[in-house]
Amino acid sequence: MLIAEVAQKYGLSSDTLRYYERIGLLPAIARNSSGIRNYSDSDCGWVEFIKCMRDAGLPIEVLVKYVRLYNQGDSTLETRRQLLIEQRDILVKKISSMNETLEKLNFKITNYSKYSHDLHEAFKKK
Repeated sequence: MLIAEVAQKYGLSSDTLRYYERIGLLPAIARNSSGIRNYSDSDCGWVEFIKCMRDAGLPIEVLVKYVRLYNQGDSTLETRRQLLIEQRDILVKKISSMNETLEKLNFKITNYSKYSHDLHEAFKKK
């Protein structure tokens, strides 16, 4: 796939994909005879993984570390696993915090809805 197709498929810009390649998040993407990037299925798998992790809030630095470890081979399996566990734990805390915020927002919205309804009824009686 060409970079524009990959960008569109994953909702990223071409500049972001080039940046990810430049900092080592993506492997060097093969190029066709004209020098245009040609993403393989494997490359797209990495793009999908990185996008998912970034959408979940994982820092680029953590992902770069993960990819470097991955590229070192099976001797880093446990280190990668621990890195992912740490990030999962951070994400669980964020989700919990966001759920608390959601509950507070829902409470406020319900109160405003009730208040608005009560005001409307009061004005109807006048």
